[in-house]
Amino acid sequence: MYSTDLTDAQWQFIKKTLQYPNRKRKHCLRTIWNAVLYVVKTGCQWRLLPNDFPKWQLVYYYFRKWVELEEFDELLEKLRGKVRVKIGQNALPSLGVMDSQSVRWGNNRSLNGVDGNKKVKGVKRHVIVDKNGFLIAIMVTVANIHDGQAALQLMRVLKNLWSSVKVIIADGGYRGEIIEQIRKNFGYLLQIKLRTDKKIFQVQPKRWVIERTFSWFDNDRRLCRQYELLMETAEEMVKLSAIKLLLNKI
Repeated sequence: MYSTDLTDAQWQFIKKTLQYPNRKRKHCLRTIWNAVLYVVKTGCQWRLLPNDFPKWQLVYYYFRKWVELEEFDELLEKLRGKVRVKIGQNALPSLGVMDSQSVRWGNNRSLNGVDGNKKVKGVKRHVIVDKNGFLIAIMVTVANIHDGQAALQLMRVLKNLWSSVKVIIADGGYRGEIIEQIRKNFGYLLQIKLRTDKKIFQVQPKRWVIERTFSWFDNDRRLCRQYELLMETAEEMVKLSAIKLLLNKI
């Protein structure tokens, strides 16, 4: 009924990956997934879900349950590997690209800060993607946290995911002692790519893909502002956006 609804092939992949049992339910889990993806794409409030979906309380219950079980992380990893194999790459990436995206404040009850460089009041998404721009790791902080300060925590997130990444490409915001700290504490090799001429726009080889990823995020209205009350929920919404993108590529 909606453009965000899962196809049969997409649902079978989710069902098989997350090992949902075949048992009788009042509301099919596929319908719950359709409702969650509808929220991500349209940006509507949970309470304003259309009436042809189950009650919003049930949809939100399953969303929180899947977050606690880390099912979005598992599904994202399996989808990314499947798409990479489909385009002739190894399932596990060895190269990552790191950057941050400042996002404007959209919830007057959530934590927020001001990114003095970009003049944005809100939060920052600290992201690592593979060479295709597919999401690997995400961490959300208030906007006044410098990229270098957040990098160590983002490395912990990446390490907890048991990622196969060995080399990470980043911009000049990650220069300095942080390079050696990351190598010593986590074993990742951080390579800084700088523009040769700051007066002329230049597309940076390999590093440009993360800018495309940020534009993919902005296509989902739930992500074009910081509407979530909790940073954890904001991270899960980004993962769902990445999952939706990869589902369309399998």
